[in-house]
Amino acid sequence: MSPTEPPPELDAKLQFLRSAAAHAGSEGPVESIETHMSWVFLAGDRVLKLKKPVRHAFLDFSTLQAREFYCREELRLNARLAPGVYLDVLALQWHAGSFSLLPAWRLPAPGRTVDWLVLMRRLPARHMLDQRIASGEVTPADIDALLGVLVDFYGRAPALAVVPTEYLQRLQFEQQTNRQVLLDPRWELPGSALALDRLDAALRDQAPTLQARAAQGRLLDGHGDLRPEHVCLLHPPVVIDCLEFNAVLRQVDPFDEIGYLGLECEMAGAPWIAAQLFEGCAAALDDRPGPALVHLYTAQRALLRARLALAHLLDAVPRTPERWPARAQSYIERAMTALDAIDALGPRQGNALPRGHDVRNAVSRKA
Repeated sequence: MSPTEPPPELDAKLQFLRSAAAHAGSEGPVESIETHMSWVFLAGDRVLKLKKPVRHAFLDFSTLQAREFYCREELRLNARLAPGVYLDVLALQWHAGSFSLLPAWRLPAPGRTVDWLVLMRRLPARHMLDQRIASGEVTPADIDALLGVLVDFYGRAPALAVVPTEYLQRLQFEQQTNRQVLLDPRWELPGSALALDRLDAALRDQAPTLQARAAQGRLLDGHGDLRPEHVCLLHPPVVIDCLEFNAVLRQVDPFDEIGYLGLECEMAGAPWIAAQLFEGCAAALDDRPGPALVHLYTAQRALLRARLALAHLLDAVPRTPERWPARAQSYIERAMTALDAIDALGPRQGNALPRGHDVRNAVSRKA
């Protein structure tokens, strides 16, 4: 293949990756899963992940060079919370009319690299946290084990020098994007405008506390997308699929991140997990933010999740379009519950949580 010859079409790459030829040595059928930003291919005990050649406001996978860079970043960053799961970066080669996969260390090779993939060890689906919640098999001991991994990670992560006003502005910018999507006239979501207005007010009220978190060095390079479907309850647990494509989105307050995980566990049917996560992190990190901030983070994440649900409908060909409006509505209602909890604290209340206070109601209560 000459340098000027067009590379194979995307459909040809996908056809190869769905075939047994791409998974030499693996037994059983090849399972293919499409996500918003990738295709994932599972065969035997291994997984291949191909990034879509897309560009969004928050990521750019549109060039071959960018996909190589972010495959390498995915390998590097996920080693922090999922050691031994992310195995290698592979080059998809085209030579003499056929594809092959080569580890990066074997390059240069006679063929031409036409894409890049991440090679992973396949994790047991039955031990993913979302599946364990669904089957009713997750226990406090499981969450304690997960806490051990998370607090060790947060305890070792260096503090980031984030300008306090910039931290606040990021949350306000997310709100602007929320408005653009949630108030789109193509769908009607009861309570969305009110929830957005109330979160704007809460951000104004909590601005000093948010900026203090940044000034105190509380922001870290975290996971960025800490959800139950990314947690596997092995011994010890591992956490996969961090946000490798955007360093700013990984700059998080640990209590925002664990609050996000608690929110998602609640939405999946296990509200008790949020309080255990909060109390464990507060004790281990010797940091106990007030309940108003905890509720604010929950409301902000809930509206973000509502927005991301509806964003699926903005695709040219949405997958399972009937699913997303109801999902967005449920997150809007959860945001309202968190905002109600802030209001119940009263003016200038909830910014300091006494040591030893029982946060179970502060974190997971419902109006």
